[in-house]
Amino acid sequence: MTPRLQIRRLRPDAILPKYMSSQAAGLDLCAAIDAPIDLAPHDRAAVGTGLAIALPPNFEAQVRPRSGLAREHGVTLVNSPGTIDADYRGEIIVLLINHGLTTVTISPKQRIAQLVIAPVVQAELVEVDILGETARGAGGFGSTGK
Repeated sequence: MTPRLQIRRLRPDAILPKYMSSQAAGLDLCAAIDAPIDLAPHDRAAVGTGLAIALPPNFEAQVRPRSGLAREHGVTLVNSPGTIDADYRGEIIVLLINHGLTTVTISPKQRIAQLVIAPVVQAELVEVDILGETARGAGGFGSTGK
């Protein structure tokens, strides 16, 4: 079943997201800003898209970085992936950060992130006194080798 995503422009110049290829997992999101934003090294900015969505129940939208911005400029997302819950109706805001060495300008209508729609499963929590044993046990970071 293909989920139906309702979308609303919050400003007339907002660009509706779209899949850039027939097999793309993410819809490209564009900046809906009045003027360019200069993002200095290590700076972050909350960049609006001018869009709000209504997801169907049991789905989420994940806001993910664009690989081109990351590769070419070191710009990615502060919280990657960002999660939009099915009951959120506010503007989609992209939290960009510049990990690069030079200032990067984010322009109005520039593609800044991707939106991936994914199913959600909520687990039933069962509190126990003891967890089942595994070969790995409590081995954490790097415990399975290189």
